Amino acid sequence: MSNQKKPQSGGPMGHGPGGGNMMMMGQKAKDFKGTLRRLLTYLKPRRNQLLAVFFAAILSTVFMIVGPKIMGTAITELFEGAYGKFQGIPGAAINFDKIGQILLVLAGLYVFSSLFNYVQQYIMSSVAQNTVYDLREDVNKKLEKLPLHYFDGRPNGETLSRMTNDIDTIGSTLQQSLTQFITSIVTIVGIIIMMLSISPILTLISIVSLPISIFVIRPILKRSQKHFADQQRTLGQLNGHIEEMYTGHQVVKAFGHEKKAGAQFDLVNEELYEAGRKAQFISGIIMPMMFFIGNLSYVLISVVGGILVTQRAISIGDIQAFITYSKQFTQPITQTANIANIIQSTVAAAERVFELLDEEEETKEITTTSLTRAQGAVTFEHVDFGYGEDLLIEDMNIEVLPGQTVAIVGPTGAGKTTMINLLMRFYELNGGKIKLDGLDTREMSRHDLRESFGMVLQDTWLFNGTIKDNIAYGKSGVTDEEVFAAARTAHADHFIRTLPDGYETILNEEASNISEGQKQLLTIARAVLADPPIMILDEATSSVDTRTEVFIQQAMNRLMEGRTSFVIAHRLSTIKDADLILVMDQGKVIEQGTHSELLEENGFYADLYNSQFSEKVG
Repeated sequence: MSNQKKPQSGGPMGHGPGGGNMMMMGQKAKDFKGTLRRLLTYLKPRRNQLLAVFFAAILSTVFMIVGPKIMGTAITELFEGAYGKFQGIPGAAINFDKIGQILLVLAGLYVFSSLFNYVQQYIMSSVAQNTVYDLREDVNKKLEKLPLHYFDGRPNGETLSRMTNDIDTIGSTLQQSLTQFITSIVTIVGIIIMMLSISPILTLISIVSLPISIFVIRPILKRSQKHFADQQRTLGQLNGHIEEMYTGHQVVKAFGHEKKAGAQFDLVNEELYEAGRKAQFISGIIMPMMFFIGNLSYVLISVVGGILVTQRAISIGDIQAFITYSKQFTQPITQTANIANIIQSTVAAAERVFELLDEEEETKEITTTSLTRAQGAVTFEHVDFGYGEDLLIEDMNIEVLPGQTVAIVGPTGAGKTTMINLLMRFYELNGGKIKLDGLDTREMSRHDLRESFGMVLQDTWLFNGTIKDNIAYGKSGVTDEEVFAAARTAHADHFIRTLPDGYETILNEEASNISEGQKQLLTIARAVLADPPIMILDEATSSVDTRTEVFIQQAMNRLMEGRTSFVIAHRLSTIKDADLILVMDQGKVIEQGTHSELLEENGFYADLYNSQFSEKVG
């Protein structure tokens, strides 16, 4: 699942970027009511603030709605004074004092409206940010409790998207759309009340124009939906094509596929152009049609209103106010329709977040034993394990003494990494026991267990920060001298000091400003600093040159001194001196012994070793 936000084009309703498009393309929640109720529980602690927002929104809107009516009173006063003076009525004159008072009242209303609008936005920003803060906290805590198989079974981008994009969507909706939704509803109700207070007949004329507009634009909307769907589809294809060509540009150039890639781009780009042109053209007809019907309504209102004025049934100021209300009437209806779809998409985003929060957590810890510092004795007793219904490891029995170096070899998929994952309790056993110093690992806390292990993996992990901080990651509260000593032990001190900023050199996000071998030396230094009683080494020299391999092997040998070590080996020549070699195939330990003992048996290990030797000679 891609976590990139695709640009949205103007929708058929024509109200801002992506307005109508979102209405058609918005993702829907599977359980709208249930998810909405759960989302509201995050707002429950802030119900007093929400109540204040609600009243502030009502007052702000009411003050704004009353404005045209008061303005109409001023116009009526001006018209009647001017008309009387024109007719030569004795004592007739424009009462500027009264008009001035009305305008002052109007100005005061608009000031109060703006003030309450500011208050609602200020309070709502606090509500929105605190709500998404709580959501992020809950998601972060959840991620710490999820088992490894959750991350193994899902793309990292999907989890990241749920924690960032989906929560941001919720925050944006709470901040903007919720207050706008309240304002729109109050505006619709308020305008209808004000129009009815002026003239029920004119109100009927104004409201009737809405169903006529919907009847006219519905066929256009249906036709434009197809083209907007094509536009989104081809936009996704274009983005995918560009991403593939950009990330793999070296391969494209190496195989001379530039023209083919360009032709494919032109083809998809042309489809996008056609779909976008048709969608925008058809949706562009909607607003002129709505304006046309609206203008017919204005003409009818003006004609009927003029007749009512001549009959003294309504004042001229009220006609002006009514026309203003009729123009304002359609805007909150359109906003409400758009916001309803935004809320639909937001609830869908919340559902994705709640799905993450509902994921099954790691088995609850039942801590009955504690471990200060392990001696390093490890025992597998009749261990069974499978990722699904079928068992990968069956009846595994291994005994490792403190200080021993155990090499694990075997073909791809034999269960080597799985065995390490079980040792670290990243997965729970189907049966049997794994013991550390005679204690069942399931009876101790995961923190205590994993504190006993250090890991140097084939895939190095370094974060954006200084080299010193990356090494110090292995242990909290260390001094600079301890970091330097660990680097010297790992044969990393020399190359670090040759860098322009030495230990203060900043590694970029992918740590691409140092070589693969140097990265590996830093991870070894980190493990040295942590000083664990048991080490796990996944073939750390497979992607480096021979000279660097020698340095890394020396560093690893020093790291393993006096410790129980588990080494996953692909190059069998590197583990000839191991105290115990476990040969795995299809989840079972089929052979075990020293290098010389296994060669003498002339079995599976001997075939593996001799095949590597033959390949090198050949």
